[in-house]
Amino acid sequence: MALRSSTATSLLSRTLRLLEPSAHRVPRVESRAASSSTGGGDPSGQEPAPAPMDSPIKVFSDLRGGGARGAAIDAGGSARKPVSLWPGMHHSPVTNALWEARSSIFERKMDAGGNADAGPQTDLLTRTPAQSRTSIVYKFAADDILREQYRDPWNEMRIGKLLEDLDALAGTIAVKHCSDGDSTTRPLLLVTASVDKMVLMKPLRLDTEVKIIGAVTYVGRSSIDIQIEVTQVDQDGDVQSDPIALTANFTFVARDSVTGKSAPVNRLSPETEREKQLYAETEAQDKVKKRKREEQKGVLEKGVQKLGAEAERLKNLLAEGRVFSDFPALADRDSILMKDTRLENSLICQPQQRNLYGRIFGGFLMHRAFELAFSTAYAFVGQRPCFLEVDHVDFLKPVDVGDFLRFKSCVLFTQLENKWQPLVNVEVVAHVTRPELRKSEISNTFHFTFSVGSDALKNGVSIRNVVPSTEEEARRILNRMDGEGLFD
Repeated sequence: MALRSSTATSLLSRTLRLLEPSAHRVPRVESRAASSSTGGGDPSGQEPAPAPMDSPIKVFSDLRGGGARGAAIDAGGSARKPVSLWPGMHHSPVTNALWEARSSIFERKMDAGGNADAGPQTDLLTRTPAQSRTSIVYKFAADDILREQYRDPWNEMRIGKLLEDLDALAGTIAVKHCSDGDSTTRPLLLVTASVDKMVLMKPLRLDTEVKIIGAVTYVGRSSIDIQIEVTQVDQDGDVQSDPIALTANFTFVARDSVTGKSAPVNRLSPETEREKQLYAETEAQDKVKKRKREEQKGVLEKGVQKLGAEAERLKNLLAEGRVFSDFPALADRDSILMKDTRLENSLICQPQQRNLYGRIFGGFLMHRAFELAFSTAYAFVGQRPCFLEVDHVDFLKPVDVGDFLRFKSCVLFTQLENKWQPLVNVEVVAHVTRPELRKSEISNTFHFTFSVGSDALKNGVSIRNVVPSTEEEARRILNRMDGEGLFD
């Protein structure tokens, strides 16, 4: 007993030493912010001077908040802010700092007297991409505590937390672009509409810096397209040669915060050749998406012509599944039924998981979906999977505080043509469930692709084929394969 007590005392002493404030325990993640101040009250009562264009957004790895030098938040300064402006403390230090910078824009409007009767913005401004461009540097090499927060069991960066940070950064950029600097107009409600496919080019190490930078690339009447690049800083510190590890494209839509109707956003004026190129490319992609939506409206008219071909594909997919049902002893041992790859988890959405608009943070949903997808692939392969990409995500339904959220996952299909890089396609569906109404609706559908490390393949790890047992499962596989262009 004495030995156990001594050990506990030693551990407590070490923990307290870690939490002691010191210069080297207050690292920060810097951001080139095009906004003005980063929030907090001025005890003198005077209006704070605007911050320079490249003032840093400070992120403290010890989770003590975003106050200067880690100081406690001034109760008088924070009391005037509505609770909705303070996100939950479960978030990463990056999302905390970004939301602190973002909330300052809302504070300026609310400081004008609540603005209960404030009208919408009528005069649209013209912004440049540089005015919303924001960059963040994760100084993992110099910050032990920050590195520990992002470290997975294999000493690589946790992709789920990175997805959460990317969504928070995209939201901050959208808020900066839409801000009119006028405290007499009500702020817009900005919602994540979709995220395009994200492909991880290489694993992100934790022995050197990681940088994310993003800006607005294109705007429609009420939509905002944002591109974010994730780069891994070389160990020699040559920033110019940073290889891009991941590119993410987010689309936000603006809604009037009172009526809920779509609202116009500030115009965009690209300046550099690169910005003009991105604007033209995104505009072309936007036209393609609109054309596809129009084509989908006419699918029913052309559906009769496709029934024959689809019926044959369904028949072929279901053939092996029926062997499992009718002749289980004769079924292929290298195959497995889709239903036997399923995993599921559930949660009640808490206030600490909300965003500035009082709804569940989209990055939180992507984070939880990725963790479940990774676990599903891990259980299926029997070895640590390697994340490759997440496909286009549409946010179909908002998720509110108090919602009963269920994540259901399964391995949809595998691609085994390349024996040195077999692919495992995992689907995660988020359901908003309302037991009182006996009702369940799909909020999001995520599709993740994983592979297996070359060492595991050399040691004889093999990937099984996944087969459907019902027509509904077969149709899900076909729809996903069509989306991947595997039948083109």
